[in-house]
This record gives sequence, C-alpha cells and structure tokens, in this order.
Amino acid sequence: MSRKPLTPLPINWVRKSADSARSGIDILPDGRLHCWIEHDIIRNVTPAMLAWWFGHINGDVIVNGVAMNRYRVWHPCDHILHEYLSRNPDGSVGVGCKMHIVEMLGRQPEHLVDIRAVITKLDETGFGHHDSFLGLPLVCMNYHFDPVPEGTLYRNTLTIGFEGRIGRPFNRIVRSRVVHKTFGEAWIKHNIEEVGNFEFFLPALYASRRDQPQASINK
Repeated sequence: MSRKPLTPLPINWVRKSADSARSGIDILPDGRLHCWIEHDIIRNVTPAMLAWWFGHINGDVIVNGVAMNRYRVWHPCDHILHEYLSRNPDGSVGVGCKMHIVEMLGRQPEHLVDIRAVITKLDETGFGHHDSFLGLPLVCMNYHFDPVPEGTLYRNTLTIGFEGRIGRPFNRIVRSRVVHKTFGEAWIKHNIEEVGNFEFFLPALYASRRDQPQASINK
C-alpha cells in the first residue's frame, strides 16, 4: 500500500474539533496504550443506523450529484480503503467476519494504519474489532452506542499492545518505537472528525437502504 495520502474528496463539511469531545490517552498497568473518546452527541443518528453502517460500509453514496466511495466520504481526507475480507454465508456482515482497513491519520505517512481485523461485536449497543499477532489480540477497537433524545452518545476506545504481564516488555518497545503518544493524539483527532461526519450523510443513506442503491446528499 502506498504511503502517500490520497487527494481529499471535494466535500466541504465543517469537521468537529478535538475540544468538542472528552478524550484521553492512558498507559495501562501492563504497558498497553489506551486511547478513549466520549464524543459530542451525534445528532439525528440512531444506534440502529450505526449498526447498519458498520455492516454496509462498502458501496457508494451520491454527494452533490457525484457518486463517491462511502468509506472515503466518512472521512474525505484520511480514509483510503475499506473492504470486507469475509462475510457470513448469507452475505451479511457480523461477528467473526474480517475487514481490511487502510487510513492515514492527518494525511501523515508516519500515521499510516493498515490492518486486517476480525469483528468481535456488531449490534445496536456497539461495534468492536481487533487485529491479532501470533493469535493474540494486538490492536483492539471498541465502540459503545447509547440512544439519547437528540441522537446517539458514542464512546470508543483504541487499545494497542498485548494484555497481561507477559506483554510488558513488548508493549514498552511498541510505545517507544512504533505507536507513541503522537499517534494516539492523531487517532483521537481523526476519530472525532469521522464520527462527527455521520450527521452529514448517514441519516439519508440509511433511509435509502431498501429501495435504492445510493443515497443523495447535497451539502
């Protein structure tokens, strides 16, 4: 995969700022890097919409009359590729299915993310996936969706490293040489922006899911 960022899509949405959410970066007792975010309310977006989205990321959506890749629309600057590597026998996506995700946080090559993850949770309460090394979870993402009158309270975490005492030496090396605090800061900024973008396109896309292959959004 190229380490060069893609040209941003021509979408002029106002992205939410980092201070719109509560967030932090912690080092767990076993040395894992743990980043967390409690987002600003995602207005007019329900947990049902979010559960549907994470099973239907592939495809297009029409923005300002132009068909664009859904995953790239989700973050027009940082996203590069999303594909489902496996599905359920009926073609749906759920727990146990695999994804390939490529993104470049802040369009900075040193923050290129290229993982193959297994979905561990997908329903209206949340979404989760992890990438493994030698059969052990190494990169874990967990999302929690709580319905509120205005939409959804969305919280998520990113945890990197091997759990437990045996992982401490490895986790120390990972934090010092591969994934350090600046990466965590870049991920938090990126995630706040992409989650905020749901408000611009997901309600219309979800409403069109049964009777047309693409939704049309004018912004």
